[in-house]
Amino acid sequence: MLYIHGFASCGWGAKSLALRQFFGTRRVIAPDLPFRPSAAVRKLEELRRRYPVSALVGASLGGFYATWLNRDKRLPTVLINPVVRPHVKLAAHTGRQERWCDQMPFEFAHDWLGELAALQRTGTDDAERYLVLLQRGDEVLDYREAAGFYRDKTLVVEDGGDHRFIGFVDHLERVSDWLGFPAAD
Repeated sequence: MLYIHGFASCGWGAKSLALRQFFGTRRVIAPDLPFRPSAAVRKLEELRRRYPVSALVGASLGGFYATWLNRDKRLPTVLINPVVRPHVKLAAHTGRQERWCDQMPFEFAHDWLGELAALQRTGTDDAERYLVLLQRGDEVLDYREAAGFYRDKTLVVEDGGDHRFIGFVDHLERVSDWLGFPAAD
C-alpha cells in the first residue's frame, strides 16, 4: 500500500502511522514527497514501479495525486478529505510555507499551480475503485466538491470532524474490509 500525504505534510504523520500499526510497517510505503508537484508525481510513479503497490491511500493533496496516478493503472484507492482542484485552492498559499511535521521551510512557487492544473482530471471512470472518507467539518476544503467529483464511488460522509479527519483509526477495519487487506498479525 502506498500512502500519499497532503500539502506541507510528511510521510510520518498520524494517518500513515495508524496505517502502519494496523497493516504492518512492511506493507505501507509512506514517503516524504517533494514540494514541487511535478517532482512529487515523478517520485510516486517511480515508487509504484519499484515496489509491488496494490492499493493507494491519499489524504488531501495526496488524494488528488492518487486520483492522477489511477489515470492509467487502476488500483483500489482510499481517499481522505481529498482536494479536487488544488490549483485553485492553493493559489492563496504561494510563497513561503512550513512543513507541519517538522517546520521545515519551503517555497511554494506560483508556477507550480500550473503543474497542478495539468494533473487535473475531469472525472473518473467505472473501472476505478475509490472509498472516499469525508467529514463535513473540514475547515480547509468543502467536502461537497469531493462528494460531487466522486459521486459514483463509495462515499462515507460524516458530520463534524476536520481536515485531518478526526477518528481515522476508527475507520481502519472498514478500509481493511473494502480493500480486502487483512490487519497485521
